[in-house]
Amino acid sequence: MNSEAGDVPAKEQNGRAYLLLSLTALCWAANTIFGQLAVGEVSPMALVVFRWLGVLILLLVFARGHIRRDWPILRRHLIFVSAMGMLGFAGFNGLFYTAAHSTTAVNMGILQGSIPMFVMIGAIVVLRTPVTAMQGIGVLATMVGVALVAAGGDFAQLAQLAVNHGDLLMIIACALYAGYTVALRRRPASSPLGLFTLMAAAAFVTALPMAAAEAAAGDFRWPTTMGWLIVTGVTLFPSFLAQIFFIQGVEMIGPARAGVFVNLVPVFAAVLAVVFLNESFEAFHGFALGLVLGGIWLSERGKAE
Repeated sequence: MNSEAGDVPAKEQNGRAYLLLSLTALCWAANTIFGQLAVGEVSPMALVVFRWLGVLILLLVFARGHIRRDWPILRRHLIFVSAMGMLGFAGFNGLFYTAAHSTTAVNMGILQGSIPMFVMIGAIVVLRTPVTAMQGIGVLATMVGVALVAAGGDFAQLAQLAVNHGDLLMIIACALYAGYTVALRRRPASSPLGLFTLMAAAAFVTALPMAAAEAAAGDFRWPTTMGWLIVTGVTLFPSFLAQIFFIQGVEMIGPARAGVFVNLVPVFAAVLAVVFLNESFEAFHGFALGLVLGGIWLSERGKAE
């Protein structure tokens, strides 16, 4: 939707969109805190299963009309859309919550800043999107920032392949989510809520064998009382509300401008981790964060016309 369209003044509409998209980034950043709090309260795959079950129930309540209208279109793209939900939602979340057991929320937040970099690489490889020199420099800066976090501030560890296990899982998770984001460019012509419902259903179904494998390994843990509170928070904020806010924000100012707000996630995540988890924010975290955000800024500025 064009920002000048409708009866709402452009300035007021922009303000609403900025608020909604900032809240979206805050909700997604809060997921790193939930991931840390979940350790010992609910196992990673149990959290993924209950998260997507909760989201699916909410969508079936609030989006039934969208699902009925969109089903003829979605049915023709069932495999493609289901694969997006499997990898972008279930796969990403499974790795995300597993990573929380062996890395910090600060690291997880900053590493999420690599998603735009992976999206750009995917767009170049899959969609043949042209790349400028400035974009290349931006990607390189982001990669250095991500590598710095993964190396714990010591690049010598990379030479020894001594990367933290949790950080490596986060990088793989971000690559999966970037693949999902690139695939969105070829999404079927359905409503966002109808598409989201089918992907949530695919994520829930995919999470079931993941949880079964976790149980077979003896690692499945039913949520404690605190665990159920975490499941509820994850379902409502980073999953359901964030998606609704993002959809509305995109409708108000368009996807290109809305996508920039994702860059706030590592910033919010770092602040939340320090405030709520008392995690330390080292000098290398600040330098890495600057590289990640600076690289994204260069990439945006250097887009080919």
